[in-house]
Amino acid sequence: MFHILVVDDNENIRKLMKTYLLQEGYEVFTASDGLEALDVLEKEHIDLLIVDIMMPNMDGYTLTDELRASKYNFPILMVTAKETIEDKKRGFMAGTDDYMVKPIDFDEMLMRVSALLRRAKISNEHKIVIGDVTLDYETLIVTTNKESILLPQKEFYLLFKLLSYPKKIFTRQALMDEIWGLDNDTDERTVDVHIKRLREKFDDLEEFKIITVRGLGYKAEKYL
Repeated sequence: MFHILVVDDNENIRKLMKTYLLQEGYEVFTASDGLEALDVLEKEHIDLLIVDIMMPNMDGYTLTDELRASKYNFPILMVTAKETIEDKKRGFMAGTDDYMVKPIDFDEMLMRVSALLRRAKISNEHKIVIGDVTLDYETLIVTTNKESILLPQKEFYLLFKLLSYPKKIFTRQALMDEIWGLDNDTDERTVDVHIKRLREKFDDLEEFKIITVRGLGYKAEKYL
C-alpha cells in the first residue's frame, strides 16, 4: 500500500483529497503546513507528497526545497491557485515533479498520482521498500529503522527474489537455479541454510516474514 501525505492549509480540501485517495486504496496522512508535514515525515514512510503552495509557517516552495536538499526523492505533486508560468517554473525549480492548478479535478489528481507512483517505481526498480525497510540491489544493503546490514551476495539475492514476488511459492530447486546457477552442483539444502541466516537477521521485523511452505519451498509475505 502506498502512503501519501497531503499538505494544505484548507481543511475542506485536505478532507476531500483524503476521501478520494482512500477510495483508491492509498494510506493517507495530512498536514496543514510545511512544518506539520516535516513532523509527519519524521514518523512515517511516505511514497508521494501532495502539497499546496500558499500556506502559513512554511509554504510549499520552502517545504519542497528542504525535502530535496535532505535527499527525499519521492514524487511531489504541487497543487495551487497560482497559475502563471513563473509560478510553475519556481515550483519545478524547487523540485516538484508535477503541478496542478486549483480548482482541482479530483479524478485528474488520481490519474496524476498513479502516473507519478508508476514512474517512481520504475526509477527505483533496483530497490524494494516495505515500510521502514529498504533493500538496495546495487549495494546489497538492507536498511531498517534501526540499522543498515550488508548481506553476503547470495543471501541478499535470495531475499530480494522472495520479496520481489510476495506470496509466490518458490521451490528450493527454482531458487538454486536462479541464484546459484543452473550448472551449480551445490546441494539445494544450501537454500535452507541461507533462509535460516536471513530469519536470524530479520525475523523480528514487522514488515515481512519468510514462510516455509511444507513440501514445496518458500515464500515471502509483506505486511506493510
